[in-house]
Amino acid sequence: MIKALLKLLVAVFFIWALADPFLSSTNSDKTDQPLQQKKQPEQEKPLHNVKLPDFSSYKDVKEKKRAFFNFIKPHVKAENKKILTQRAQLDIAKLMLDHEQPLTKKQHRNLTKILTQYGLPQTISSYNLALALNYVDIIPKELVLIQAAKESAWGTSRFARIGLNFFGQWCYSKGCGMIPKRRNAGDVHEVAAFKSVSAAVHAYFKNINTHDAYKALRAIRADLRLQQAPIDAIKLTQGLKSYSERGEPYINELNKMINQNRVYFND
Repeated sequence: MIKALLKLLVAVFFIWALADPFLSSTNSDKTDQPLQQKKQPEQEKPLHNVKLPDFSSYKDVKEKKRAFFNFIKPHVKAENKKILTQRAQLDIAKLMLDHEQPLTKKQHRNLTKILTQYGLPQTISSYNLALALNYVDIIPKELVLIQAAKESAWGTSRFARIGLNFFGQWCYSKGCGMIPKRRNAGDVHEVAAFKSVSAAVHAYFKNINTHDAYKALRAIRADLRLQQAPIDAIKLTQGLKSYSERGEPYINELNKMINQNRVYFND
């Protein structure tokens, strides 16, 4: 009996010894297989040809703020300059009509173009030109720059990088911009995309100067004009409650940012 048991143990040992290289090879093959790498998501391509600074690469906060403001500021100044030229044309024409002086054909063409741009009645009269002056007016650079910083996370947001949308503006025709990743089911809006920074700034100005949601801002501005007072950014923010669902807290944050960043506005 003992001899038979010993023979069985010896047989098992030899079988294990012969099979071991194959078992080890199989296990080794499994462990040596390289792990399959996860496919990296494709990087979203910009919808423009503008070379944007990499605002996210700045380590120094002051340098980042200065770079951002200096990038946007020339476009804001250009837009306000254009508006002041339009406003002067309206003022001169209104003064002439008030004194029963005839307007030239060129004046008529220019005035019609301005009124059309702002979606205003195109009948050229002293009343309509006075109405137009409430729409055709500047927006302080301090307010524009801070809203750009706030809405674009200082130029680092997806919408700023991909579509040059620094102000979070929406559009409603299919393909007009970028689809928000967190858009609710059933919503059709997109975030507008622009081909140039100037176009983005112009769209922001047009939105503030024409949309019914901001008529309170325009009324505050018109009252300041009537008082011959400066067009102050802090005062105008009270007319932007419709810009964000947050309402008053949003206004308070804008005012705080304006006061904290005054040193950069005139660099």
